Amino acid sequence: MAELVFFERWVHFLAGITWIGLLYYFNFVQVPAMAAALADKEGPGPAAIGKYVAPRALLWFRWAAVVTWIAGAGLLHKNFVAAFTFQEGFESIGMGAWLGTIMLFNVWVLIWPNQKKVLGMVEASADQIAKAKRTALLASRTNTMLSIPMLYIMASHTHRSEERRVGKECRSRW
Repeated sequence: MAELVFFERWVHFLAGITWIGLLYYFNFVQVPAMAAALADKEGPGPAAIGKYVAPRALLWFRWAAVVTWIAGAGLLHKNFVAAFTFQEGFESIGMGAWLGTIMLFNVWVLIWPNQKKVLGMVEASADQIAKAKRTALLASRTNTMLSIPMLYIMASHTHRSEERRVGKECRSRW
């Protein structure tokens, strides 16, 4: 059992690094780079980013989100409901689980469908593309802001006094 928990934790951690790393890449590197490439009338433009980099990065981004969430749910195990209903002793990890769930929703329901329009993977009018850009950007920026408390909760979990008062069962799963 200890090996399974170790494996779940490691998968959750690695997938989370991939997911949040790509989230930060999109917000702090790719979006400004695309704007600069569009503004540079003498340069090569953003076509290579949009055709080769963005689709591959989005593939890793959305599936890292799924793996992170599933591995996190596995770590919660029989405490899944306790965490999601903020029962005593599970308030912090429950908040982290809810933040991760909201972020997963944003990836699959708001960001990915709209990015497909922006990147020309599905047919869309110029107006639909403009709206899709805005929706995807706002959802991505929201996830960036939500990632800050979510990462804090995830990283600080083993350093809280709350964990010590919950009991051995909670500690053994985390």
